[in-house]
Amino acid sequence: MIISQTLEYALRAVVFIGSGNGTPFTTLQISQATKVPQAYLAKVLQSLVKEKIIQSQRGLGGGFILAKEPAKIKILDIVTAVDPIERIVTCPLKLKSHGSNLCRLHQQLDDAIALIESTFNTSTIADLINKPTTVKPLCDFPNQKIVS
Repeated sequence: MIISQTLEYALRAVVFIGSGNGTPFTTLQISQATKVPQAYLAKVLQSLVKEKIIQSQRGLGGGFILAKEPAKIKILDIVTAVDPIERIVTCPLKLKSHGSNLCRLHQQLDDAIALIESTFNTSTIADLINKPTTVKPLCDFPNQKIVS
């Protein structure tokens, strides 16, 4: 798999939260809507709070909201928060003859990684939420029934 399960969970959560137009959602609500195990989701949400992608509001009516508008949150921001992309800068086989000069295979792999990184850097959460489609991405959206 090109992206980790943790990253997919984080993307599901942020897309769901962002689709709520400022409505705070509890970990339970996000877990149920996104099909992410609640205990694991709590850890993912902590990483997103730490990186200021989402905010946690305590108390009655509290929950998680986006820290900024969906159009200002790049997918790369989420990637960097939970599972940073690792570029190939030196020979992964530790061959002294290669050093920082990548062979064709590793250069080709790094070029592919660079394209993914570039795509994530130019795509936002708003792109995922607002693009017209017959199905919504990654999760049940807030206008659908969720147990409180």
